[in-house]
Amino acid sequence: MHLETKPGAFDPARPVVITALGKTYAGAFGRGRVTALTNLSLSVERGEIFGLLGPNGAGKTTLLKTLLGVIHPTAGSARIFGRPVGNPSCRDRIGFLPENHRFPDFLTATQTMRTYGRLADIDASIVDRRTERLLEKLGLGEWKSTRLKNYSKGMMQRLGLAQSLLNDPALLFLDEPTDGVDPVGRRQIRDLLIELQKEGKTIFLNSHLLSEVELICTRVGILHKGRMVHLGSVQDLTAATGSYRIRVESPDGTSLAEWLEMRSMEVEPDNRGEEVFTLKSSSLEGLNAWIDRLRGSGFLIRSVDPGGSTLEERFIDIIERLNASDSKKTPTEIKRRSDPHSMQPAEDRRPA
Repeated sequence: MHLETKPGAFDPARPVVITALGKTYAGAFGRGRVTALTNLSLSVERGEIFGLLGPNGAGKTTLLKTLLGVIHPTAGSARIFGRPVGNPSCRDRIGFLPENHRFPDFLTATQTMRTYGRLADIDASIVDRRTERLLEKLGLGEWKSTRLKNYSKGMMQRLGLAQSLLNDPALLFLDEPTDGVDPVGRRQIRDLLIELQKEGKTIFLNSHLLSEVELICTRVGILHKGRMVHLGSVQDLTAATGSYRIRVESPDGTSLAEWLEMRSMEVEPDNRGEEVFTLKSSSLEGLNAWIDRLRGSGFLIRSVDPGGSTLEERFIDIIERLNASDSKKTPTEIKRRSDPHSMQPAEDRRPA
């Protein structure tokens, strides 16, 4: 497949548009083909923080490399700001933090930023000004003259993020941006990404740290074996289900289990040994009526938690159900799914 080379119109309102994208890697002598992406369509809007999720081998890195123009798709198309991926005219508007990035360890942070500034053909005075600001924001100001061989993994990760922002990109691709970063550093990175979003920048991130994704992403997509199996807002994915977990304490020794048994309900001990039960109620009035009954019987309410799931819980649930479904398929069905006839062998010889 040949990518378009015409510049095309620059469209700042549509940073990423993917249409029926597919990628197949060819094995040796045309055997053992591996389908990394299948019929994937996605649009990321300006000012959005989009999270790409998926287990190892789902195709996340392949998708990122395709959007960056590092590898070529075997089907479909992708555009960055309205222009075909790989077009040099839009690369100066993109920032990228790869997973497991490497910098020469004999350089300092300031020297590293200046080196990459020259590679990006950015004016030296602009590089110095942005370097000072970015290193301070990411907690590296006092370490700017320290050689990188003395940096921790978390410090290197923050420096990588600073380097990805050096050209003031409109679109930022981040592959595991908080990997190895301590809680304080993760908070600094979160704050910076939210600040960038408020400035109108678009952020496309891939992360296994789902608690971080849940805090900052406006929308997520879940990849499974090269297919987009869920696409939507974090709020919709983790929404409450109309059930509540009620944790109680009994000062006079009244047994919650016996109290619930009289009302045809069962106690559900939690992992700390406290007494908890799950109540399904479609209204706040019904929830409060049960709380009044408990209090009227001498119980003290320790907590009432909505029955919504965390992003991590929903992600695991979705992937486990898909894996269970795949385990019931015949070998022929699985082979057909992973090696569709519509895909042509790619030039690349190994998965990314």
